[in-house]
Amino acid sequence: MTDPLALETRAGLPEALRILLADHPREAWERDPNFGGLVAFWLERHLMFRRMLETLRTDTEALIDRRLQAPAYAGRLARVGQLFLGEMHGHHQIEDAHYFPVLARTEPRIERGFALLDADHHALHRHLEAFAGAANGVLTAVAGGGEGREAAAAFLSCLGGLGRLIDRHLTDEEDLVVPVILRHGERGLG
Repeated sequence: MTDPLALETRAGLPEALRILLADHPREAWERDPNFGGLVAFWLERHLMFRRMLETLRTDTEALIDRRLQAPAYAGRLARVGQLFLGEMHGHHQIEDAHYFPVLARTEPRIERGFALLDADHHALHRHLEAFAGAANGVLTAVAGGGEGREAAAAFLSCLGGLGRLIDRHLTDEEDLVVPVILRHGERGLG
């Protein structure tokens, strides 16, 4: 039986984990007196991940459509892809080791949500490995003197799936983390 809360199948957080979001809706976050540097930084990191994936997608489409030459594309893919993987890895490490345990203790009513986000990180790891493999396939094809368009099409497919999973995870993470910080403040989290 498929787990409805698994990252690959869930459509959002269950209502039981959205209890703080009712008191701290997204549209009011920036006006909240506890909206400070940590929340802004967290949201900026998430925006950076989304933008990097969008850059990779548009660049890959440009290669496939012959609007971008293979050597230029390969350089961009290597630079942005490596940055994306490194930043994702570091982001997940600090969340799993520090922030999620502290936030779960701060708001035990939604502790299960932080366990869910931790499980997401493990699921995403497999998809990030597939991303790296597909990106390396394109880079290998281009390094061998080819256009890399066929490998790029496979990479584009991988990007689409990864992008959906990353967005689901980041949205759910924001819906859990931000309301806890807004409710309790940043004190003791940094």
